[in-house]
Amino acid sequence: MRNTLMRSLALAALLGAAACQTVAMPAPTASSAHIVAAIADAARPAADTARDADRKPAEMIAFGELTPGDKIGELIPGGGYMTRILSKAVGPAGKVYVFASAPVQREGQPPPAAPVAAITADAANYRNVQVVITDFTKIPAPEPLDLVWTSQNYHDMHNPGRNLDINAANKAVYGALKPGGLYVVLDHQSARGVDFDAQKHRIDMAKVKAEVLAAGFTFVDESQVLDNPADDGSKGVFDASIRGKTDQFILKFKKPG
Repeated sequence: MRNTLMRSLALAALLGAAACQTVAMPAPTASSAHIVAAIADAARPAADTARDADRKPAEMIAFGELTPGDKIGELIPGGGYMTRILSKAVGPAGKVYVFASAPVQREGQPPPAAPVAAITADAANYRNVQVVITDFTKIPAPEPLDLVWTSQNYHDMHNPGRNLDINAANKAVYGALKPGGLYVVLDHQSARGVDFDAQKHRIDMAKVKAEVLAAGFTFVDESQVLDNPADDGSKGVFDASIRGKTDQFILKFKKPG
């Protein structure tokens, strides 16, 4: 009787220990089903899909470790190229919070469109996208985030007209993330010896890394998938000879915890 009782207690202990263990999920890859489906999304406009060969979005979001159900923050979405992909990659159980500046009304011009208006209007496809207006010194996320993403626009936070405290902005990102959450920064590499060039829309990778680490993040990894050694950074990113093929870095940071 005593042996039976001891065996039962031992089995219960083993089952309890197994229940407490976290099952490690495999890291997503460019060929993961949810990523492939996000890139193949038929609702993406042709102007976006035409850029895929240069921008390599599957590799980019795999590097960001996106999984279905994730809660994502996207800083400065531009035209929404990444917004649509992020939306479909996290799926209906996930959420994409787009953090953008308030549109500026210019004298004599029609009212400006809201950020990513065409995406938020398409509820049939992108119901999980929500725009949050901010000055970037605060990231008012409605819930803790798994990932904050910004692509080709981190340099914009340095533009003279913004007068933005970049340390405050990065600390705001830090505060919006869950412990262990990721911050991915993708941008155009500036010319050698130039840390920031507003006219050419470029910034130095080393400058970005130093700024983000100063906000309390730890550095995780760098991707070379968008490297282009032929681009020396001397031309603006919209120059016809280099547009879409600039030398770009992708840095991944983590909030400790």
